[in-house]
Amino acid sequence: MQAWLDIDAQPGADAGGDEAIHVIRLARSRNVGPASFRRLIARYGTAERAVAALPELAARGGARSYSLCSLAQAERELEAAHKAGARMLTLGGPGYPVMLAHIPDPPPFIWARGRASLCASAAVGIVGARNASAIGLRMAHAMAAELGEAGWATVSGLARGIDTAAHQGALTAPAGTIAVVAGGVDVVYPPENAALTARIAEEGLILSEAPMGLEPQGRHFPRRNRIISGLSRAVVVIEAAQRSGSLLTADFALEQGREVMAIPGAPLDPRAGGGNALIRQGATLVRDAADVAEALEDGLRPSLPGGLAERAPVFARPATGADDALRRDVAQFLGLAPVEEDELLRLTGADLSAVADALLELELAGRLDRQPGGMLALLPE
Repeated sequence: MQAWLDIDAQPGADAGGDEAIHVIRLARSRNVGPASFRRLIARYGTAERAVAALPELAARGGARSYSLCSLAQAERELEAAHKAGARMLTLGGPGYPVMLAHIPDPPPFIWARGRASLCASAAVGIVGARNASAIGLRMAHAMAAELGEAGWATVSGLARGIDTAAHQGALTAPAGTIAVVAGGVDVVYPPENAALTARIAEEGLILSEAPMGLEPQGRHFPRRNRIISGLSRAVVVIEAAQRSGSLLTADFALEQGREVMAIPGAPLDPRAGGGNALIRQGATLVRDAADVAEALEDGLRPSLPGGLAERAPVFARPATGADDALRRDVAQFLGLAPVEEDELLRLTGADLSAVADALLELELAGRLDRQPGGMLALLPE
């Protein structure tokens, strides 16, 4: 395990010396996503060395210039975390949520404001409509409260409607609540949840992979949703339209191997359309917290599945790198039409690690389009 993985700062402390700054710089640099972050750490061992290599790697991929996250920008973010009382939890390090660490694209690090110990809780996600009905709000509140009494923490997104009711219900019970936000953990959104946000920061936990101070925008919410499902043993949908972020959270849950559950609603209520469709597609129909607990394999005994607590993410160091000939081959076989990654490996005949390095260089240069299902394509120049 690399040294940088041991970063576990107290609020505002220098996390593992200067390495926290380098982790922020690497994660915030252009075209560095969760997968490329892990690949870079595996290749270079520390975030500091990976940051130093970024411009050259991007140039190999065809970039004419490359923008690094500056030292000053990273220092400002760490200082903002200090002021907000936020703690940095790094992938593979102490305190990072075990369930989240094993999704396909775990955040390299998250900011935690509040009771970071809740990251170790067995949790259920509760999501749903912002314009929820009175009965939907009552059900969300009651379900979170009852699950909390049985030992299950509630995870939700601190949005209006169902999310708000779920957090409020969970705060009445011992297990607590985790709010995953799309903006910075120091940003209040929506504004009417200012009091609830302050209470969760005091009694529960607020998490985000977003930079400190970031005001949330529409494109940020899908990434937030994958964290909600990633933290949860199951995701319960209470009132959701046919095309809504709640259904996206359910999709992430399925991809991550989580249980998906839904409360049925009146067929003529558009707010029930998404949940009813999930049930038709095989989601578990639930009516209350008892149904949720019964549907989970461990019933009323919250625990982590499959011994995940004993397994850490793998950061295997690649054995080889890409050479000029392989870079040319990869660029030649890729095009605007997507190709399966396995097919690319077959066509090049090269080592998996070497092909991955070539793809990393293209990604850093902003030329690679990673699509669902492991499909790869070149972006038009």
